[in-house]
Amino acid sequence: MSDFYDDLAPFYPLIYPDWRTAIGRQAAALDELIREQLGAAETVLDVSCGIGTQSLGLAEAGYDVTASDLAPEAVARASVEAFTRGLRIHFSVVDMRRAFDHHGGGFDVVLSGDNSVPHLLTDADISTAFAEFFACLRPGGLCIISVRDYGTIERMGIRTVPIGVRRANGRKFTLMQIWEFESQIYDLTLYIVEDRGERECTAHTFRTRYYAITIPRLIELFEQAGFEDVKRIDDRFFQPVIVARKPAHA
Repeated sequence: MSDFYDDLAPFYPLIYPDWRTAIGRQAAALDELIREQLGAAETVLDVSCGIGTQSLGLAEAGYDVTASDLAPEAVARASVEAFTRGLRIHFSVVDMRRAFDHHGGGFDVVLSGDNSVPHLLTDADISTAFAEFFACLRPGGLCIISVRDYGTIERMGIRTVPIGVRRANGRKFTLMQIWEFESQIYDLTLYIVEDRGERECTAHTFRTRYYAITIPRLIELFEQAGFEDVKRIDDRFFQPVIVARKPAHA
């Protein structure tokens, strides 16, 4: 998984029609969710920051952001992006299943966006991560994750998922994904075809695996980890969101 995101880091903004606009839009949506679900909040721990899509926008919105990811090249790219924007974000490399050991506790919000949790391929691994998120939060703190709604997807065979065509640096890039299912586990291959206007194009290929876990099962695992008020929220972010609160007495 870390190799997937390390290799993808130079190309990752191409996933969005306009990455800079997406940063601001996602931050505004997350800020609204945080205020609605928690009220006042200052500190955010992003445990799957990637190249910084959520972390950068939240820092620009005034949050004190700490961010980490398993992929060192992606974290390095995020650090450069923060520096160029004049943002102070503490970045580091760590598996989300070791978040508390690495970051400690006391955060108002723990965040994992972009369908990152389903990179963990078993319920046991997800439960370990959720226990770490729980420990990282202050009493009454809020956890937010965004995920694909696998309950609406036929989880068998091979699916082709087009992303789109992008233009950058005088080149055209065509992006698409292939999903190959083996029960609830599937292999995802992302193809980025780079067209420089020459006779031949260059194909960049990136491979990873996901667990097509349903949102009701994720909610069960949150509750088993000790969270309360766990619920799904739709139509507020580019993916469905699950919010979960650490009890105030915990």
